[in-house]
Amino acid sequence: MSEAVIQTEKSVGVEVTTSAFKSVCLDGSGKLIDTHKAKMIRGDDTAPQLVAFIKELLVKYGDFDRIGITIPGLINRDTRRVAFSASFPEHQEIDLLTELEKVTKLKILIENDANAAAYGEYMLGAGRGSRSMFYVTLGAGVGGAFIFDGKIWHGINGFAGEFGYLAIDEDGTRLEEVASATNIIRRTRSRFHQDSTSSLGKLPEAEITVADVVREAREGDDFAQLMLERTGSYVGTAIAGVINLLNIEKIVVGGEVMYAEHTVLDAIIERARKLSFKPSFEATQIVVGELGANATAVGIALLSNTLQ
Repeated sequence: MSEAVIQTEKSVGVEVTTSAFKSVCLDGSGKLIDTHKAKMIRGDDTAPQLVAFIKELLVKYGDFDRIGITIPGLINRDTRRVAFSASFPEHQEIDLLTELEKVTKLKILIENDANAAAYGEYMLGAGRGSRSMFYVTLGAGVGGAFIFDGKIWHGINGFAGEFGYLAIDEDGTRLEEVASATNIIRRTRSRFHQDSTSSLGKLPEAEITVADVVREAREGDDFAQLMLERTGSYVGTAIAGVINLLNIEKIVVGGEVMYAEHTVLDAIIERARKLSFKPSFEATQIVVGELGANATAVGIALLSNTLQ
């Protein structure tokens, strides 16, 4: 059984990223009606900017009485407050949910971004039809989320799924330290001058982004492919632990890095195969997410319908 859902004419979800506010509007069947995006001004208080964005959506999408919002951080399920956010530490000092509800007069659900993306993929994407699913997001950070029998498994306080915190070697290197977008770029720059044939060499070293690495890998650049294959190997090491512990049915991997698709996915699967208990590995499907950049906003839009 999935989360209890109240059927509404439309569902609206907002993803708060480190640089922008992104929204989707879905119809009652979950079909995408429209999207909207606004740049965030970093350094300014994000709460008033978020309120302004929601007011834009009320005009753009028409009246709605509830909305889902994702934050890149941990949400305490008991207090409904942001317990930790590396991207927005100021959110830890305020009761963001209460403040937003008071100003907008809407029912609001705030959720961790990886949990929301997992729910979106489970309901409408690559996780459809599975009973147990683990979702991995590889982007600005590395996140994870579990869904069992249609429900997000939050853990005792809401902090379950911190996949990026898993140690992947005997030195205690955490997965996020090598597999996040920032650290993929760091590793790429550290080897930048060792491969003079790479098409990445045409770009200013200081300006290389993970999108550049992904694009060149898709175009067949050996050096870019190597960087992403190693990323996949690191992720596969951690995923093997999930497989061995939970005998999970499906693992869905999304996020910006996965635009490289099989360059990363094949490396994940190969490494996980080597380190997993064979019967459990053979029972698990490891696939790329289907919802792309909309996964998080779609997931929180759907989850907003669980509000009573």
